[in-house]
Amino acid sequence: MRVANMREARVRAGLTQGQLADRLGVSQAYVSMVEADRRTPSAALARRLARELALSPVTLPLQDAGVLSPDAVARALSGVGYPGLGYLKAKRPLNPAALLLGALTNPSLEGRLVEGLPWVAFRYPDLDWAWLVSHAKQQDLQNRLGYVVHLAFELATQKHASETATRLEAVLQQLARAKLAHEDTLSEESMTDAERRWLREHRPAAAAAWNILSDLTSESLLHDD
Repeated sequence: MRVANMREARVRAGLTQGQLADRLGVSQAYVSMVEADRRTPSAALARRLARELALSPVTLPLQDAGVLSPDAVARALSGVGYPGLGYLKAKRPLNPAALLLGALTNPSLEGRLVEGLPWVAFRYPDLDWAWLVSHAKQQDLQNRLGYVVHLAFELATQKHASETATRLEAVLQQLARAKLAHEDTLSEESMTDAERRWLREHRPAAAAAWNILSDLTSESLLHDD
């Protein structure tokens, strides 16, 4: 869990260390040590901290959750504020980096879920990219992640979010150096051979550059912030 802004969030919430400790069921000394980065809270306590202090989901524990099911992806998207699925309840909020990894690991996701992934990268440009890129490489997912980040970069550019675009461009450069030569899909491996042939001829140039079979473009994404 990232604790760099925990003290500021506690003060902003108008809580003393003792008051926060009472809410969490821990000692004031423990809260002090967490704020000083001398203790690491458990995953359950980190989620409670994030909820009590309204911290960004990027502060949540980072762990490879494995392949996320479509239902888990949908609920995780809702948990990080994706406007297209706000009616769902997230049972256990995920760090946006873990969400992206688990979703891209799934070989087959419906289009509405895939469309939410670039939004996550755009909405949380301060997520732990080093962790995400490293784990994506270990599972040969860098092309999928690269195209997702590319779409997020285009979205940031369209919205004139220059700081976000700069961060995403740096990630793109890192992923480009590790790009794989083999053809991949954007978590849509269940498509037919006919669909694959059609996409090879009609996919966007950026998708071809990342060796991805997809017709997803930044213009087709849900643009709500």
